[in-house]
Amino acid sequence: MQPIQLFELASRQAQWLTVRQNVVAGNIANANTPHYKAKDVKPFESVLESTGIQMAATHKAHFTESLEASQVAEVGMLDGVQIQQSGNSVAIEQEMMKTGEIKRDYELSAGLVKAFHRMMLMTVRK
Repeated sequence: MQPIQLFELASRQAQWLTVRQNVVAGNIANANTPHYKAKDVKPFESVLESTGIQMAATHKAHFTESLEASQVAEVGMLDGVQIQQSGNSVAIEQEMMKTGEIKRDYELSAGLVKAFHRMMLMTVRK
């Protein structure tokens, strides 16, 4: 029997979400700083690829997308966002959208862990 790795996976995602929230908060805090370049973190999928946790593919068509692994780096031109006169590349609207994505991802992850934990408790009680 293989060990259940859902909790380890959820823990790694929570750490990644914390880092991303800190980067986004830094972008928002520096929105008026001259020549500040917005930053973002690499996608969580690339974090998964670099760890020992492997997702099981039950069908040959599963997990066929190749994901671009970017580093925590400055973001230059974003979709339709121009660098401001001060040289700042922070777009508050996009940073707020990222904050919403982080919140949604955290709530989804926490809900899955809670449901899985309840399921495990039901099997132990019987």
